[in-house]
Amino acid sequence: MTENVWTIDELVALTDKVQTGETEYNGKTFKFQFCELTEAEEPKLKLPAQGAPEEDMNEAYKEIGQQRILAMILKANEKNPEGASITEENWSLIPSTIRWGISNSILGSADEANFRELDEASA
Repeated sequence: MTENVWTIDELVALTDKVQTGETEYNGKTFKFQFCELTEAEEPKLKLPAQGAPEEDMNEAYKEIGQQRILAMILKANEKNPEGASITEENWSLIPSTIRWGISNSILGSADEANFRELDEASA
């Protein structure tokens, strides 16, 4: 079995590469683009105070996650304006089911690619 190992140059290059994704809803596919963020580009939001109700913490984590996804999309839009399908203006207007599909696609894209590579390598 061949071992897949990232080099530092490949990891750094990911923050400049515009990637594409898609999600399906009601039999139709929606395509979008995104770009990995560096630590400095991650959205900075405050969490509720320690001891806050779990509901408040969950809402804060949800907001951080959605802001992160939007930042990844907007970064890709800056690098590739022609490929933009989602903007800051229309993000909040997209049905929440599709927004979650987009988020899951972006956050799961690296894991899916690694599983495919492992499956192909072991075949």
